[in-house]
Amino acid sequence: MQEDLENKSVVLATKTTKLTGKVLALLMREALQKITQSRDAPKQGKQTLKQLAKGGSLSNIEITNDNIKSFQPVARKYHVSYSLKKDDTSVPPKHFVFFRAKDLDTMTAAFKEFSAKTIKRENDRPSVKKSVEKSAELVKKPVRTRAKNKQRGGLER
Repeated sequence: MQEDLENKSVVLATKTTKLTGKVLALLMREALQKITQSRDAPKQGKQTLKQLAKGGSLSNIEITNDNIKSFQPVARKYHVSYSLKKDDTSVPPKHFVFFRAKDLDTMTAAFKEFSAKTIKRENDRPSVKKSVEKSAELVKKPVRTRAKNKQRGGLER
């Protein structure tokens, strides 16, 4: 029994008609991959504040809108872990994003890309309210009617 505790063992189970070396190698590779993923890789992306604090030091920023959904692809790309916290004590409520990354350069690059993407989106898409106001002004303007001039046979201007 002591020997079993000293030498760790792994049980592999599969359904196959013939157990060949290739199938066994594939099973062992998948098992090794799952073991290393669960042990080594910390969770990335959106987390609770408690999970995020386990990893070490945190940084935070305050955001005014809760447009965090557009930050998620950038966070995944740069392997940034983050947590959202809403502060209800102030009016209007403030939103804080706590985040952690491997190094400062990674966080800087992620936030540069996110801010560039946000600014570009704001410039590319005109406001719906402004477009409605423009169309309302166009409707208010009198429309020129074109009537035929019977004397000359052409259009009257």
